[in-house]
Amino acid sequence: MDPYYPHPELAPRRNNYSPLIVLLLVGICALLIWRFFFNHGTPALDPRPVAPRGDLAGDEKSTIDLFREASPSVVFITTAARVEFWNRSQEIPQGTGSGFIWDDAGHIVTNFHVVAPMVASNASATVTLSDHSSYEAVLVGVSPDNDLAVVQIRAPKEKLPPIKVGTSNDLQVGQKVFAIGDPFGLDQTLTTGIVSALGRVIPSVTGHLIEDVIQTDAAINPGNSGGPLLDSWRRLIGVNAAIYSPSGAYAGIGFAIPVDTVQRVVPQIIRSGRVARMTIGVIVNDRIGQRITRQMGVEGALIIDIIPNSPAAAAGLRRTERTRQGIVPGDVIQKVDNKVVKNGAEFETVLQHYNPGDTVTLTIRRGNQTLQVPVKVLAATE
Repeated sequence: MDPYYPHPELAPRRNNYSPLIVLLLVGICALLIWRFFFNHGTPALDPRPVAPRGDLAGDEKSTIDLFREASPSVVFITTAARVEFWNRSQEIPQGTGSGFIWDDAGHIVTNFHVVAPMVASNASATVTLSDHSSYEAVLVGVSPDNDLAVVQIRAPKEKLPPIKVGTSNDLQVGQKVFAIGDPFGLDQTLTTGIVSALGRVIPSVTGHLIEDVIQTDAAINPGNSGGPLLDSWRRLIGVNAAIYSPSGAYAGIGFAIPVDTVQRVVPQIIRSGRVARMTIGVIVNDRIGQRITRQMGVEGALIIDIIPNSPAAAAGLRRTERTRQGIVPGDVIQKVDNKVVKNGAEFETVLQHYNPGDTVTLTIRRGNQTLQVPVKVLAATE
């Protein structure tokens, strides 16, 4: 019994919550100390507020609009060869590339080297449109000398917006260009750059020289081949065809076949499956010819042989002869009209700018004489 409270019912009750309150206060203090020492000065754990975005710059809007308008005309092309293995048919991938819609009849333009397996091994080709729908393609025709080809798909017209076509003879170094394609299989990729140079010459897969090629620094990588190069008016100005790179990847130098060449070649392929090659009926061979012209101390296309009943024969041009005394060089063609040619490849390339029935004036070297000879141009087929 408590001496101060003789009656227990009069004694005050003990408070059992005091230890809990003390523990709670200690915990709160520990939490505050932990946050001060271990979380003091670090970013908030909640997401940061989003800063308002201003309007896009004018050139950004233009580029976005260009891609939206042009990209539906760009396609992805894959080729595959069908092989038999243990009595089962299997398709082996051959390659990939890009292309673009030429018309609403389903004609697709690309590089010859993209669809070369269709020619060499009867490979199949599949064209994938921008909406990811795919269609089997048939080969319409090719122009290996120009590294161009046309395939065709059967798709609804509403899925076939033709690309806008421009010109390449009025391009200027420094103007903006845009490339759309499927580098490394990554579809609908846009890269930008400028026209770096004009009038480049690159060899096709046949060794034929492609003239007036556009050089650009817009990124072009494997898989971009066959895709369009566009100007800022969203018009086709070239077909991306090649890169210059020691490593095989983008190195800042890409090449595109000019659209003026495309305009000459593609309609012929669609019409007849072939391309007319301009000729005057002479045979030139740089492997032989340049060795002889170097010995002569001149430059030009040495006429090795002349096709009977050809315009060259009618014009009286002379071929190279082999006699007992040795080789007697034929005529050396040094100019076609006012265009200087330094070898047979350049001569053949210059001729492709003419039409059947045109007359060209050849400046030739015959012995120690320089003569001018008019010759008609005829059309052959590749």
